[in-house]
Amino acid sequence: MSPIVLLRNRRVRELAYQVLCVAAVVGCGWYLLNNALANLAKQDIATGFDYLGREAAFIISETPIAYEPSDSYGRALLVGLLNTVKVAVLAIVFSTIIGTIVGIARLSSNPLLSRLMLAYVEALRNVPLLLYLFLWYSAIIFTLPPVKQAITLLPGVYVSNSGLVVPAFVWNSGFWAVATAAIIGIAAAILWQRWAGRRRILTGKIVPGWPVATALFVLPVAAAVLFFDVSGEVDWPVLGKFRLTGGAHLKPEFVALLLGLTLGASATVAEIVRSGILAIRKGQREAAKALGMSDRQTMRLVILPQALRVIVPPLTNVYVTTFKNSSLAIAIGYPDLVMVSNTIMNQTGQAIEPIALFMFVYLLLSLATSALMNWYNGHVALKGRQP
Repeated sequence: MSPIVLLRNRRVRELAYQVLCVAAVVGCGWYLLNNALANLAKQDIATGFDYLGREAAFIISETPIAYEPSDSYGRALLVGLLNTVKVAVLAIVFSTIIGTIVGIARLSSNPLLSRLMLAYVEALRNVPLLLYLFLWYSAIIFTLPPVKQAITLLPGVYVSNSGLVVPAFVWNSGFWAVATAAIIGIAAAILWQRWAGRRRILTGKIVPGWPVATALFVLPVAAAVLFFDVSGEVDWPVLGKFRLTGGAHLKPEFVALLLGLTLGASATVAEIVRSGILAIRKGQREAAKALGMSDRQTMRLVILPQALRVIVPPLTNVYVTTFKNSSLAIAIGYPDLVMVSNTIMNQTGQAIEPIALFMFVYLLLSLATSALMNWYNGHVALKGRQP
């Protein structure tokens, strides 16, 4: 069959166009990569990821895991990644809670409360996040006193322009065994409650719910306490002449970034929650009131469960954006993945590899967040009858 006859086939033409497009993209990428490698070689700049095993030789101000300047660049990047995940996850949790409350309050019949929440949402949504980061950071640094004049809020609790210091609990390994048992107990109790509820709906038989669920939680914890030695001590902060030692330290960079991400995302979450509630027909609320439900019961048992089907999809975008916005931490000196990568680039002279790494990491975080939210969306979605 001649090529002309083949090209008259629509499917063949479509396949040929796609092959040509892929070949063009691969060719451009190959040309750019070779050009970059040649230019780097002329400047005697090394390429590859061998640098990850070399000594970092720089300090990171906030380390969720053990880290010393003598550790490798790879471990420094891991510290930056954990800092990014920590602040982003906390911001997601807090913004969801605050945004849900604000979104419900915006629909309040009280005009003062409703307008206050409207002002909150508009003020946060229409100002760039970076400006708020500078605002919170400046408020902490320039408003609070220096360490030697730290304000004592409670015994062992100090606040200054270097952050908030509180007593810290230092536990032994037995504590983590008990914590694991508690998590297992909570999961077992939730599964039992769900099974008991479904059985009651399907068969009409009442199965003991809370007594069994409580036992499923208490028994693993009690067993862990009996078999493992659980002990710990309190690490109290000590106010010295120039610094505070001991305790748990929340630094101003972390607090400012967490505040900025949380409040900024909470305004968007509030609008999503409000629109989700308004999407539910008024007849649902009227039917709930006809059954004698209070406003709180109506919102908790009738409106919000149905509104979740509208709320969850746009929430995915908010959560993914929160992870990406955490990269603004470099503006206020919080040692996240981008800031650590920037330090590595300055020391090694290699820019392509660190940028490629944190781009790949942010892509993975976004895909993981989307996958988790898609799973939850499928869980709360309204399911039709199966044929």
